[in-house]
Order: sequence, then structure tokens, then C-alpha cells
Amino acid sequence: MDKWLWAARIFKTRTVAAEACKKGRVMMQGVPMKPARSIKEGDVIEVRKPPITYSFRVLKPIENRVGAKLVAEVLENITPPNQYELLEMSRISGFVDRAKGTGRPTKKDRRELDEFIDFEDFDFDDE
Repeated sequence: MDKWLWAARIFKTRTVAAEACKKGRVMMQGVPMKPARSIKEGDVIEVRKPPITYSFRVLKPIENRVGAKLVAEVLENITPPNQYELLEMSRISGFVDRAKGTGRPTKKDRRELDEFIDFEDFDFDDE
């Protein structure tokens, strides 16, 4: 399983493919797959790469990595269009989902802090 995922260019490295399998992000018919699972022609594999779940039909089980132009001979992308809509929505929304107060302050937050802490009120020369 992990070798095919790597060979079909779904993941950059075999290690990343094996990790995805171990974490339950690779499924076949709703059942999480182990990295050593063998695959055959016609299997439908679901790969969850948040925020969407890709679906691929195996056209040819291979073990050696193929060029990007030959990927179409190895797999068929059968991901539903609504999954791509989710991807586009998350791309448009950007960091809107970030919880207030977490992460680095925005430019607006920094300006509000500078207004709140007006350094002219402090006298640093008396030290």
C-alpha cells in the first residue's frame, strides 16, 4: 500500500505514505489500511489530506515510481466534485478559522497594543 501510494505520486516519500497509513488516513471501503497491505487492480483507495478526502481507483499495481506524465496509466482520480469545493472554500477563507488570541498578532493587533501601551507616558530617564 505505502509503496503504491509513493510510486503513484500521491505522497512525496514512502515514509510519509507509511505514516499516513498508520494514522488511519488511508482507507479502502471505509476500513483503515496498513502500510504492508497489498493492492490489486480495481481497488478504490481513499486518502484523507485535510480538509478533503481524495478517492483513487487503482488501474495498475506498481512498485517503482513513475513519471508525472505516466500517473494517469496507474490511477484514476474519482474524487467527488464537492470535495474540491471544500478545498477551494478553505483556500479562500485563509486564516479566518484561527481562534482569537492564538498565534502571532496581526498588524491590527500590534497597532492596538501600541495605542494601549503608549511609551511616551513612561519616564525611562529616572533610573
